[in-house]
Amino acid sequence: MSAPKDPNPALITPAMILVRPQMGENIGGAARAMWNFGLDRMRVVAPRDGWPNPKAVAMASGAGRLLDEAGHFETVREAVADCDYVFATTARMRGITKPVMTPERAMEHARALVAEGKKVGVMFGPERAGLENEDVVEANAIVTVPVNPAFASLNLAQAVLLMSYEWGRQTTDAVPEVMEMAKTDWAGHIEVEKLGDHYETVLDEAGFFFPPEKADGMKMVLRNLWSRMPLTKSDVQVFHGMMRQMKRWKERG
Repeated sequence: MSAPKDPNPALITPAMILVRPQMGENIGGAARAMWNFGLDRMRVVAPRDGWPNPKAVAMASGAGRLLDEAGHFETVREAVADCDYVFATTARMRGITKPVMTPERAMEHARALVAEGKKVGVMFGPERAGLENEDVVEANAIVTVPVNPAFASLNLAQAVLLMSYEWGRQTTDAVPEVMEMAKTDWAGHIEVEKLGDHYETVLDEAGFFFPPEKADGMKMVLRNLWSRMPLTKSDVQVFHGMMRQMKRWKERG
C-alpha cells in the first residue's frame, strides 16, 4: 500500500476511489475526466491487472501525473481510513440505511465539507457489477444517478466524469450562457431606431401601410419587432443593405 500524496490541506479536493477496477483504459479515462475539472487525488483499490497499469497510462494522456501520484490500496477500508466523509456511487438499491443523494447534492455537500477542512472520498465500483454491500457500508452516503431504469449501467470513466463535472460546477463561477460576438458588438438603441426609420420610410413609399387607418398600428408592430430582436451592429448593417438593394432593384424596373 502507498499513501496518497495530498496537496496543501487548504486546497484538498475529494479523492476519487476506484474499487477493484478491471480495465486499465477505464482507469486512464477516469484520470482524464478528473483532471478536466481540477480533481487530482486518485486512489486505486486492488486493480484486477495490477499496478501500475500501462494501458491506464496510455489512456490518461495529459493526466498521467494523477496516475503517478495515485494511492494504491489492497482494501476499501484502507483506502478510506483517513477520510472524514465517503460517498459510494451505485445504481442499485442496497437495503442499507443511508442518505441517498443525487450527484449534484453530493458534490454540494462535499464542497461544504472541504471548506471545513474535511477529507472527502467518492467510491466507484468495478465495471462488471459495481460496489458490493461490504464496500457501501464503509460510506456515509450513497450517490445514485437518475438514469434510465431499463439501462442503469454507467461506464466507470463516465461515472467519474459525471461526479467530477458536478464538483467543478459546484466550485466554479461558470456563467450558464454566453454569447460569442464574432468580431461584432450589440447594436445601440439609436442604431436600432434608425433601422426602424429606414424600413418605415421605404415601406411607406411602397404603400405597405394600408389602409391608412391601420398605418399607426402596423408601424407600432414593426417598431416593437425591432426593439425585441437582439440585434448586433453587423445585423443592423445587413438589414440596411437588404432594404437598399431591394429599393435599387425596384427603381431599375
